[in-house]
Amino acid sequence: MSRPVSQVVSDETLLLRDDVDGVTTLTLNRPKQYNALSEAMLAALQQTLDEIAQDSSVRVVILAGAGKAFCAGHDLKEMRANPNKEYYRTLFQNSSHMMLTMTRIPQPVIARVHGIATAAGCQLVATCDLAVASHNARFATSGINLGLFCSTPGVALSRNVLRKHAMEMLLTGEFISADAAVQLGLVNRAVEPESLDKETLALARHITDRSAVAVRTGKQMFYRQIDQALEPAYEFACEVMAENMMAEDAGEGIDAFIDKRDPVWRGK
Repeated sequence: MSRPVSQVVSDETLLLRDDVDGVTTLTLNRPKQYNALSEAMLAALQQTLDEIAQDSSVRVVILAGAGKAFCAGHDLKEMRANPNKEYYRTLFQNSSHMMLTMTRIPQPVIARVHGIATAAGCQLVATCDLAVASHNARFATSGINLGLFCSTPGVALSRNVLRKHAMEMLLTGEFISADAAVQLGLVNRAVEPESLDKETLALARHITDRSAVAVRTGKQMFYRQIDQALEPAYEFACEVMAENMMAEDAGEGIDAFIDKRDPVWRGK
């Protein structure tokens, strides 16, 4: 059963959390505002991700959106109501911190994208470790259409897709389809709308069936090495792999392979 994470004065539930057998689904819940990332929504996400990071019972996080859209980016009305550079700096710093937290928590995060993901909403998709999209989903870094280059979304986008494709999205603001997003590397797979929940959960279950120690080690290792030069990346990977080999789960996994049986994971 879904439960509220954060409430405002109107009792609007901004973020829903649903925990089932190691998979936690977080649902952005501002459907009338296309799940725009208000200050309160960012704070709710930050608080919840910080809590999840310390919760070993959570193995995978699915990020979803309520209503027609996945996420339309930052709350433009809220931004225009505060025309102050320090306010904007703090807003984008808080948003960037939340995005970084998604990459730093030990659990993989999967974006479940059923509708549009624009600007910082596209950034959310790019920041998640994995993404499954409905064929109805569309993606854009559309700030350029408003006279605002999507600089912070561009950080995540440019780390997912090749440079010229990223620049085309950033400079034109045009939508791309779910199939195009797969081809560019922004999402892992595009599926029929009626299969979105099934396919997203299946991907999550593939991960929960693996060793928690290996998954946690792998996610941390991946993001630390990705921007290093080749030689130091290998040096770091060697240390991580040697340490991983000392874990009980690694021994169990290798023994199970040799014995032709299913492994019994013990690490948390």
